[in-house]
Amino acid sequence: MSQVSSGRMQVLLASPRSFCAGVERAVNIVEHLLAERGGPIYVRRQIVHNTHVVADLQDRGAVFVDELDAVPDGATVVLSAHGAAPAVRAEAVRRGLNVVDGTCPLVAKVHSEAARFVARGDTVVLIGHSGHDEIEGVLGEADPGRIVLIESAADVAELHVADPGRVSYLTQTTLAVDETAAVIEALRARFPALQGPRSDDICYATTNRQRAVTAIAAECELMLVVGSRNSSNSLRLVEVAKRCGTPAWLIEDVGDLVPETLAELDVIGLTAGASAPPHLVDDVLAELGRRRDVTVTQYEVARETVRFAPPADLAR
Repeated sequence: MSQVSSGRMQVLLASPRSFCAGVERAVNIVEHLLAERGGPIYVRRQIVHNTHVVADLQDRGAVFVDELDAVPDGATVVLSAHGAAPAVRAEAVRRGLNVVDGTCPLVAKVHSEAARFVARGDTVVLIGHSGHDEIEGVLGEADPGRIVLIESAADVAELHVADPGRVSYLTQTTLAVDETAAVIEALRARFPALQGPRSDDICYATTNRQRAVTAIAAECELMLVVGSRNSSNSLRLVEVAKRCGTPAWLIEDVGDLVPETLAELDVIGLTAGASAPPHLVDDVLAELGRRRDVTVTQYEVARETVRFAPPADLAR
């Protein structure tokens, strides 16, 4: 991408974008442990869903594993930001592992709500994406059948519950706000006594990034979303842009840019999922600036001041 194309390009930069407080907390935990204790530091699953973050931590001594059976007895293991089922935590205790909990506090809130709803006898309807690490963890809060996963409003008609008067719902923290509202509406129509969480489960960062995309999408010929392909919140940003009628690409980094296409565009939008490091956005802007005469305008829909404290055993 060295040849410079003529003409001015306007880049509408969505804000907020990139790392959220939960991601920063989780990544900082691993970095702190590596600096304090050296490698290897084991991490169950990807600490956050971003290939660049994972590769960087691997280079510094982090070892990512799918399950705890790959962790040596007595070693330090970090639980990812997406959380883990109680059975995983119990196994870690049984094996004497030194567990450091990287679970995002907002994901931990969903776990607590699931346990509370199950304890009072509800069937819990969990709205989310099958196979996602966060969903697997929450489903593990109860015996099979007590928490039921659905992915869309169409799934509501197929639900079978023991007591229609004892149904509650929870959601994955990284869903599309508008689509999730439609699922909840369908649940309420079928189960009028439906109970929900005390506050929304979709996290502030997911909501803010989707609002920022919505604010600029109609003005763009193309929306670029920086994020990895297994990042739920990044995929949702692509979907939000497309529902606004704007073509959207999910790109891992500057290497995924298509020079021929970008040379033909005058206005593009740029954002990044909550698990994507800010420097990846800077790299994209720099590359666009090498190819075009670029004007960057930032659109801020919210100012994020949320910060999460580290685990108590790291804070000392």
